[in-house]
Amino acid sequence: MMDSLPTLLWAGIKFTIPLTLLSFTFGLALGLLTAVARLFGPMPIAAIARFYVWIIRGTPLLVQLFVIFYGLPSIGILLDAFPAALIGFTLNVGAYTSEIIRAAISSVPKGQWEAAYSTGMNWSQAMRRTILPQAGRVSVPPLSNTFISLVKDTSLAAAITVPELFQSAQRIVATTYEPLILYIQAALIYLALSSVLSHLQSRLEVRFARYGGMLEANR
Repeated sequence: MMDSLPTLLWAGIKFTIPLTLLSFTFGLALGLLTAVARLFGPMPIAAIARFYVWIIRGTPLLVQLFVIFYGLPSIGILLDAFPAALIGFTLNVGAYTSEIIRAAISSVPKGQWEAAYSTGMNWSQAMRRTILPQAGRVSVPPLSNTFISLVKDTSLAAAITVPELFQSAQRIVATTYEPLILYIQAALIYLALSSVLSHLQSRLEVRFARYGGMLEANR
C-alpha cells in the first residue's frame, strides 16, 4: 500500500481532481443556461432544454461516456480520453444541476420579482441581483451533494482509458495481483476526498444559513 500510494495520489491530483473541477464548473454553467431556458425561454428553446435533460437523466452515465468515446468515431468524431470524459461529465452534471437550479429559482417568491421591478431593474438585473443570490442559497446543499457524487463518478472514466485514480489502481493490480488491498486503498482515498468535501459543505451551509437569517431579520 505504501509503494502504490504515491502513484494513486498523483493520478488523483493530475486527473481526478481536474476532471471533477472542470466538469462541475462547465456543468454548472450549462445547468444554469438550461434552467433559464426551461423557465423563461421561448417554446422551441424550452423544448430542446427539456429533451436534453430527459435524455441525460434517463440514460446511465457509463453509457453516455461510451457513446462519446467509442461511438462518435464511427461518424468521424475522434476525441482523446480526457476530453471525452470531460464532455460526458459536463453534459451529465448540466442536466442534473439544471433541475436543482430550476427548482431553486422557482422557489423564490413572486414578490421578489415585483420588488426588483419596482426599483427600476430590468429582467436581467432582477435575475442577477435579486433572484439568483436567493436561489443560490437554496441550491447550495443539493449542488454540493452533486459535486461530491461527481468526485466518485469520475472513477467511471477508467472505462474509457482515462488514467485517473481508479484506473491507476487497476494497472497496479494487473502487475501485483493484489486486488483487495489496492481497491480498498483507492476506496479510502475517495472516502477521504468525500469526507473533506462533506465537511466543507457543512460549513458552507452554516454560513449561508446565517446569511439567510440576517436577510430575514432585516426585512
